[in-house]
Parts: sequence; structure tokens; C-alpha cells
Amino acid sequence: MEKFFKLQENRTTVRTEIIAGFTTFMTMAYILAVNPSILSAAGMNANAVLIATALASFVGTLLMAVLANYPFALAPGMGLNAYFAYTVVIGMGYSWQLALFAVFVEGVIFIILSLTNVREAIFNAIPLTLKAAVSVGIGLFIAFIGLQDAKLIVGSDSTLVTYQSFKGDTFQSVGVGAILALVGVLITAVLLAKKVKGGILIGIFSTWILGILCELAGIYVPNIEAGMYSVIPSGFVSLDFSSFKETFGAVFTLDFGTIKIGDFLIIMFSFLFVDLFDTLGTLIGVSSKADMLDKDGKLPRIKPALLSDAIATCVGAVFGTSTTTTFVESASGVTAGGRTGLTALTTAVLFLLSAIFSPLFLSIPSFAIAPALIIVGFYMMGSVAKIDFENMTDAIPAFLCIIAMPLAYSISEGIAIGVISWTVINLLTGKAKEKNISILMYVLTVLFVLKYIFL
Repeated sequence: MEKFFKLQENRTTVRTEIIAGFTTFMTMAYILAVNPSILSAAGMNANAVLIATALASFVGTLLMAVLANYPFALAPGMGLNAYFAYTVVIGMGYSWQLALFAVFVEGVIFIILSLTNVREAIFNAIPLTLKAAVSVGIGLFIAFIGLQDAKLIVGSDSTLVTYQSFKGDTFQSVGVGAILALVGVLITAVLLAKKVKGGILIGIFSTWILGILCELAGIYVPNIEAGMYSVIPSGFVSLDFSSFKETFGAVFTLDFGTIKIGDFLIIMFSFLFVDLFDTLGTLIGVSSKADMLDKDGKLPRIKPALLSDAIATCVGAVFGTSTTTTFVESASGVTAGGRTGLTALTTAVLFLLSAIFSPLFLSIPSFAIAPALIIVGFYMMGSVAKIDFENMTDAIPAFLCIIAMPLAYSISEGIAIGVISWTVINLLTGKAKEKNISILMYVLTVLFVLKYIFL
């Protein structure tokens, strides 16, 4: 392991890497429940999607471990799965097989772009200030997701979002779950303050165990209509994989004669655009947090990392799931000390096992995972210190990038706003030469503007 993953060089140990891998998996495990739920709305078999999700995550994360030796994990991306189901299939009326084919083609294009240095060039063209801003923005985004998963922040007609009310008929489900999430945050915070190794992972399990005890005592009452399920495992293993044949290879079974080229290109490029900048944003944010960027703000071995992501997208489409991408929750493993591919390898193995132990993993409640996401958000906020707030041409675009991610609920939207504002503000203030704005930044700015006009 030392020879392959270079543990000493990265100032880490086998124990730390494995704990980090477990932590990353635990914060990502919700995708095993959420992805089948979303894609089943498009008419896909939920159990088949769960198996496809586990296998695609295994393959993608394994590639990241072996090819790039980075602690980044991959899984079908949130947002992209919703676009797949609700926009392309339900909204536009296309079959889920066609949507899978669009994802597959997008992956092929990504492989080509990764091999020709285009994605690497885009990564390197983004200025250091925006890279720091992306890390902070992702931190806020992750924390916001955690607060929502815990039902601490809920929807509101008047203010869009508001704090959870601890009164009413749903208190014993939603209310208790929210309280347990708060307790989980406190447990995790105390463990980390005392520098306990694996504090985030312990926090997840502690909150889950408290949830089980509360359910056994009748304090927590599951309420399916409110999205609050039993936290007591209904079983431990399931060896029934027969449903997988419904999605495996379905990407190649559609009637190509029915495809409208114009509509197909719009769908495919939409997947391509969001995936490209979600992946770049995640790599920027997480690697910045882990101090993996060099003095020029570049990520060593970025090409195999991007290639792993691209191959995983194609493999995931063949298995039967929406775009597989580098997950922002990888930050939880980095926060727990993960620095090499051994962290990713651990996460990959757990995803493979999850196909067998799905009843166990699916019983981990969102309110037990939420504290980890909230704490990871706090850790990633540290990159704000790298932003020079006295330099307005850097600080204002950085702020817009940061605030756009949680409010637009999208990493790629935050990057788009940041790139557009940084280029335009520096251009209008006459600092284009001083900042040495690259041609690629101008191209990205134009492309982002065109995206808002046409997509």
C-alpha cells in the first residue's frame, strides 16, 4: 500500500485512509436511496437503479483510486438525476433509454476532452481567487444540503425557506429527526474539538444509534408521507439481482430512427455542460481544502482524475443510471484525513458491498448523515481566508460565486456567475492586462452567457 498509494509522502496512514473512506461513503450513502427514488419517476425499476448506482459508483471511485491516487469518490450526481427524470423524460416526453444514450454520448465526449487536455486547461485557467471561492461556495452548499436533509430548513411560501417548526402532528417524526440532527452536530463538533480520529464517522453512527433507540422507545415515529422512514434495519443482505437486467445495456436498445437530432443535442449538451463544471468545481473545492493544489493553483495528476470521471459516466449509462460524477461529499473524507487513493478504494469497496447489504445501508437516516455535511461545510469555509477582500475586482466576483451555489442549488451555476463577473468586472475596470486574463477565460465567459440565453 505504501508503494502504490505513497502514504508517507502524503503524510497519512492506512488507518486514517480507511476511516476517511468509510466517512466519505457514509456521507454519500444517501444516493443509494435517493437515486432510485428519482429515476423510478421516469419509469425505471427502482431496485435495478439501486444496483446500477452501487456498481457505477464502485467502478468510478475505483478508477479514481487506481489511475489518479486521489481521495475523491464518484456516484450518480444529484441535480443531473433530477434533470434526467423530470425534465428530459417527464417534461420533454423522451424515453429513459434515450436519456441514458445522451448520458453515454456525453461521457464519450468527456473522454475525448480529457485526453486532449481541454478540461485540464479549463481547470488551470480559473484564477486562484475563484478557486478559493468555489471551495467556500461548495461548503455553504453542502451545509445547506445537510440542513435540508435534517429537515432543520424547510420550504416556505412567503420566504422560500424557513426554520423547522417543532410543533404539530409531525413532531414525533420530522421534529424529533431535526433534534437528533442537532444532537449529532454537537457530538461531532465535540469529537473534532477534542481531535478524536474519525470524529465525523463516529458522529454519523452515534446519531443513527440514538435514532434507533428513540424509535424503539416510541419517541421517534416514522412517517412515510413526511419522508421520515424507520431507522431500524429491516434486514442485512439481499442477493436478488434479477431486476438489474432491466437497465443493464438498455442504453443501446432504443429505436435510433425516432431520435430528433436537434432535441437530442440540446439534451446531451445540457448534461455535458452541468457535468463538466460540477466536476471541475468539486475537484477545485475539495483539492483546495486538502492543500493539493500547487503554487500556481494547478492540480497534479488532474488528467487521470478527469478521465476516471468521464469513463465512469459511460459505464454508469451502460449499467442504467444518470451521469456519474465526482461527488462533493468527498470533502468529508478529506476532512477526516484522507489524502490518497486508498481512501477512494475503501469507498469503492463499500459501494460494491452496498449492492449486497442494501437493506442495512438504506436504513441510515438522512438526519444521521446531515451533521457530517454541516460540519464539512464549516471546514470548507476556511478557504475564505485566501480571498483578498480589499481587492474589489477579485472579492466581488468571489462573493457572487460563493452565494450563487447554495441559492441556485448548483455548483456549476456558481462557477458560471463567478467566471462571468470576474472577467467582465476586470475588463471594465481596465485590469485585463494586469490580471493577465487568458483567452480561455474569455471563451468560458461567452459560453456561460450563451448558456443562459439558449439552454
